[in-house]
Amino acid sequence: MKTSIIPKFYNLSLDERLKIVADFAGLTEEEMLTLKNSGSLPLDIADRMIENVVGVMHIPLGIAVNFIINGKPYMIPMAIEEPSVVAAASHAAKLAAAKGGFYTSSTEPMMIGQVQVVGVKDPYRAKMDILLEKNKILEKANEKDPVLVGLGGGAKDLNVKVLDTFRGPMLIVELHVDCKDAMGANTVNTMAEAVAPLIEKITGGRVLLRIVSNLATLRISRAKTVISKDVLGGEEVVDAIIDAYAFAASDPYRCATHNKGIMNGVIAVALATGNDTRALESGAHAYAARTGRYLPLTTWEKNADGDLVGTIEIPTAVGIVGGATRVNPIAKICLKILGIKSAREFGEVLAAVGLAQNFAALRALATEGIQRGHMRLHARNIAISAGAEGEMIDKVVEVMVSEGQIRIDRAKQILEELKQQKT
Repeated sequence: MKTSIIPKFYNLSLDERLKIVADFAGLTEEEMLTLKNSGSLPLDIADRMIENVVGVMHIPLGIAVNFIINGKPYMIPMAIEEPSVVAAASHAAKLAAAKGGFYTSSTEPMMIGQVQVVGVKDPYRAKMDILLEKNKILEKANEKDPVLVGLGGGAKDLNVKVLDTFRGPMLIVELHVDCKDAMGANTVNTMAEAVAPLIEKITGGRVLLRIVSNLATLRISRAKTVISKDVLGGEEVVDAIIDAYAFAASDPYRCATHNKGIMNGVIAVALATGNDTRALESGAHAYAARTGRYLPLTTWEKNADGDLVGTIEIPTAVGIVGGATRVNPIAKICLKILGIKSAREFGEVLAAVGLAQNFAALRALATEGIQRGHMRLHARNIAISAGAEGEMIDKVVEVMVSEGQIRIDRAKQILEELKQQKT
């Protein structure tokens, strides 16, 4: 029986970890070799993905374990350079698993495409005319992607609004497109282009921008979890975490870092799977400010038993088909490790990871402080930067951590002292 609950996964060797992941996800020998090969993205493929290619930038790929989402075990691939993120997510998931893990839900994978119309003398009349011709506009949009329509997706509805701008009134027509298992930006942009001439004809105006919106308010994923007060160390810790959340809910300077911690997890998974991290990041922060105040994407409260209850609501414009998700060989393997069957399921996994990451950060801040867990992992990077190799890395780290001096100059001094002791 599959399980993602793996005690001390971090203590295993790289080969041992890879073997566990391979067994969990059913990876082939070739896929295992691809993961182990640091040059896993061939230059000829990279050269076709973006312009002016000169090489490949490698980022560590880790696996967060212990995740149970809607009763199903998950291993979560995360590509990130920041220490402690993968460990924090794994530990948070372990604590959440005591009460069943994470429970999620989501809306349909609907994206919004905007068509800007200017030069309309009577925009509110034009708005009514557009709505009267809605079916004709949707039909025109859907002509551009019969495959998507055949899968049950495509343009489903439209909205029209009049904006009062410093350049005068503008009419904005918004297509609502069900993108199914794709992120959908290219499809939505193509549909917006296709309907532009018809919209000009109906309104008598001039169409300028025809572009997808990354504020995906119609494509929302939600997750909730209950963390037992007993595994946290009592109700005092629960209260301290809620107080830390209250700080973020009341102050945008704190809230920016609160939400950044959420996105540490979300973006790491998105990057591992070849998804558009910039779209997710901009959409999440815009969603956090949609009321006119910048607010946390999560909520934390205490239930009648004194346990900690967390929820998250986040836009998740992601796909499992198209783009880099099916071009980059590592992204394909990461999707296989996740074992997801749809973009909606993927969005729900991201919501659970974001909630776990936020919990881990709040717990650390409210108890021992964020640096304690972060320090040793950061010290390893400093030791390597100072020139330490092999067993010397751990020795330099031990000295720096014991002294509480995590600095490159001190690391070089310690390394030199250790070398002299060996000679």
